[in-house]
Amino acid sequence: MTETPARYKVDGIVDAERLRELYAPARGRAVTKELPKLDRHCRSFIALSPFVVLASGAAGGHLDASPRGGEPGFVHVRGDHVLLIPDSPGNNRLDTMENILSSGKVGLLFLVPGIDETLRVNGTARILDAPAALAPFAASKRPPKCAIEVTVAQAYLHCAKAFMRSRLWDPATHVERSVLPTTGEMLREQTGSAEPAETQAEMIERYKALL
Repeated sequence: MTETPARYKVDGIVDAERLRELYAPARGRAVTKELPKLDRHCRSFIALSPFVVLASGAAGGHLDASPRGGEPGFVHVRGDHVLLIPDSPGNNRLDTMENILSSGKVGLLFLVPGIDETLRVNGTARILDAPAALAPFAASKRPPKCAIEVTVAQAYLHCAKAFMRSRLWDPATHVERSVLPTTGEMLREQTGSAEPAETQAEMIERYKALL
């Protein structure tokens, strides 16, 4: 009787060899589209984008994916290889910033409302607070204390399949905010707070004052 290889005996896939047995190799544009810099199409995409998800990880394993938003083009492009992301006011947890200090690596996913394709950018990062680095954001309502400088290692357009499946931009799929409890109610339950729950309207007004 032929013995089953050890990698099939575990609950889950534990090595790349087994994983690749399930998937065909990446070919064609999936491979060739990856660029070592930002070309004109990447720069145009970033100029239209008001939203980016910034993924980071610490050397010790802590992971984070942080949403960042602003006016279209709020991420400043410096030539073909460098991006500057303003660290706009947030919750002061600094998960992303501390991960960058630890590992110096980030992944970015740029979105443009109404467009199903996304732009992925991977690279190394550092945190800057010098006036020259913050100058592009000086006109902001609340200028950032720091900016995240990303040196691009990989950039490529990601296909539309995930957005087509999710119908993310289709108004027919959008849900009413009322299908969930208010954020205040959810946080009150999650934190065990005895304070009255902040209403959604109160939260929005408080956020507007901090934007």
